[in-house]
Amino acid sequence: MERKVKQERPLSLQPLSLALSPHVPAVQFRERDALEAVFRFWAGGEKGPESFPIRCLWDMRLRHYLGSRYDARRGVSDWDLHMKLHDRGARVIHIREFRRWRDTGVAFELRDSSAYHVPNRTLASGRLMSHHGERVAVRGYWGDIATGPFVAFGIEADDESLLRTSNGQPIKTAGEITQHNVTELFRAMAAWGCGKAAQQDPVEVLGQADGTQEPAAPSRESFTVHFLPLGSAQTLHHKSCYKGRFHLLYMACGMVHLLSPELGACVAPGGRLIVELARYLVDLQHEQLQGFTTRVAELAQAAGFAPQPGARPSETFARFYRSQDSATNCINPAVESKPSAPEVLAPKPEVLDQPPEVLDSSPEAMNLPSEDLMQSLQG
Repeated sequence: MERKVKQERPLSLQPLSLALSPHVPAVQFRERDALEAVFRFWAGGEKGPESFPIRCLWDMRLRHYLGSRYDARRGVSDWDLHMKLHDRGARVIHIREFRRWRDTGVAFELRDSSAYHVPNRTLASGRLMSHHGERVAVRGYWGDIATGPFVAFGIEADDESLLRTSNGQPIKTAGEITQHNVTELFRAMAAWGCGKAAQQDPVEVLGQADGTQEPAAPSRESFTVHFLPLGSAQTLHHKSCYKGRFHLLYMACGMVHLLSPELGACVAPGGRLIVELARYLVDLQHEQLQGFTTRVAELAQAAGFAPQPGARPSETFARFYRSQDSATNCINPAVESKPSAPEVLAPKPEVLDQPPEVLDSSPEAMNLPSEDLMQSLQG
């Protein structure tokens, strides 16, 4: 994100759903075609619900994930919630909402349950699968089926009353806390840039002590969101406009393998790095979580970052800053890491409409966590 005024420029590396008009001058034409196909699919330009049978896809993923434990999936859900998520701090997640999400994929029910019958097409994605010895593009659901979306906005709140307990049990569910936090977020976004008068008591901002009228609130600051090509994390530093430009770099836990000296060169001296840790991945044991945290620290140090002084210890995020010494070092092109660029899935829309039996049932095609995350754990 780049503001047109002089302010901090954050760079975010995380899975992102595009919900606005994108600015894509640097995106290749093939990727633009892929984006157009995605937007047409989201808009329902293709055939009806059968183009994304989420119920069938969810059950297929769940059966493969649980294996022989599928018939005991309720007990598995209880164990993962109480012995893992609750023990790691997400105690406000209620067993009923967690079971419902594990069984159906529906996490938040703000209305009657009968209202949720249209598939959420933004959850669809494509993968290359093996079918009769050939590699074909298949649309399906490859997202999370283990942890759930509750940890994003549903386990913390600025309003402490939402986190109160009664007889040792939270009085609010993660769904209710999520609704409150997201509503407050949208309210803050709507009032953003409108000046302090929009957020203060109207009585207090009518005028000054001498009776003169307060000056008009400053105009809303504009900004532009830039979407970059796939695999650009290792090539941004080649362009002078990106080198040492960003003041904040945020990385999701599934993108840690992209943290490299090349990417670090895009962060300005003194810039901050925030890395999401794997605390809430229920498939990882305690030793693996510690190993992941250690691996993040090693990658950050190799990329030219140092631990943030004065940062509070956290099991959820690791915080670093770009040291002044590392910012002056130049990257040697001879030893520069050159990972293979990911394949761009831009098949014809009709190719993606394959029947479920096309799906490869191999562990490589279905398992969570991702291979990149496990590679980061192993070093």
